[in-house]
Amino acid sequence: MSAQPRAVQDSRRIGELQRSQQQEEFRRALRALLMQPLMAPGHEDFPAVRRQAVRLSDWFAREAGWPLIVEREGARLFKRPADLTDPTRGLAEYDRRRYVLLCLACAVLERADSQITLHVLGDRIRQLASDPALTACGFEFSLRKATERRELVSVCRTLLDQQVLERVAGDEENYVRENGWDQSDALYDVQRRMLAGMLAAVRGPSTWRAEAAPANFEARLHSLVAEHVADTEQGRRDALRHHLARRLLDDPVIYTGLLDAEHQAYFVNQRGAMGARLAEAAGLTAEQRAEGLALTDESGQLTDIVMPSEGTESHATLLVAEYLARLLHEAPKSAVVTDDDVAAFLRDAIGRYGRYWRKSAREPGAEVELTRTAVDNLHRLQLVSHRNREIRPLPAIARFELRNPVVGTETNRQ
Repeated sequence: MSAQPRAVQDSRRIGELQRSQQQEEFRRALRALLMQPLMAPGHEDFPAVRRQAVRLSDWFAREAGWPLIVEREGARLFKRPADLTDPTRGLAEYDRRRYVLLCLACAVLERADSQITLHVLGDRIRQLASDPALTACGFEFSLRKATERRELVSVCRTLLDQQVLERVAGDEENYVRENGWDQSDALYDVQRRMLAGMLAAVRGPSTWRAEAAPANFEARLHSLVAEHVADTEQGRRDALRHHLARRLLDDPVIYTGLLDAEHQAYFVNQRGAMGARLAEAAGLTAEQRAEGLALTDESGQLTDIVMPSEGTESHATLLVAEYLARLLHEAPKSAVVTDDDVAAFLRDAIGRYGRYWRKSAREPGAEVELTRTAVDNLHRLQLVSHRNREIRPLPAIARFELRNPVVGTETNRQ
């Protein structure tokens, strides 16, 4: 009589353990895809992504409207941004020119054999760059300058990081140098499946006929990611939910006051449930405040900029955040400073904390570069707005305010 209940209890515990392990694997795979939307089969979390492929695909489609394709050769989450005008997005140290080179490199690789050398890649990019449509825009690429070769090497390393290319022999380092660069070379394998996943757009830019192409850059950008929205009430609600979920998964915080009326109305009513769903699936913490909603990652794994962190720039950024948070607390409606104000604050901070900073940060004028870095970091974290050299602290920066401690007594406890 006693054996049956014991077996049932053991079976229940095993079932609970399996469900817990499945949920943890799902969360790990989801977070991995958010960090690495184009995932090669050699990625440490790719086995988990493959095992959880159906559930992940359903979740991303339902919550964010992002398609997910998982195959033996790799996985691609088509993670399209909610805000196409956000200048803080994109690859580090990439400007528009470098993105053009990246696109030209992908075009060359699409037509290349299974292996290609750095010299051949550069030469074919140079040929494509001579297209009249590009030269009419002022784009030039000749490989004669070290800066141009450095750009090519940077693009190659991006493709290596994405595992579109795999280095077989040689290296890129000597290719940049003025002397002997034409004797330096590298050989790569081209990974077709990863190459095919590079573009996350809804449609390819080459699908337009010349006479039908969008008239300007902004129109072209929106046309690349324009998605079909069902002309029904549910279709419109889904589009609103997807837009807000994309922002919450991509950005540190959504401020209610910065949304348009339609998104704001949906967000105010649904932010609690939406935040809870996204936080539970991705292992984040939802913080609801009067000004909006933030999804924070206590591990710092899902953020490009970790605060607090080690190093001179990180310490300077933290000091500026505390300075701006104090200003916001003292004058919520008029807390606006300039780049020069922040530079003056950091110049004073060098006198107090400079002995802990690297030597170059203590030199005269170093506060200008520290200001640029600190404000850029805070802007990327949506803790400040920065326009025309004016800096306005945003509500979420209040978490960095340091207040004087209050010593508890029997009187003030009551």
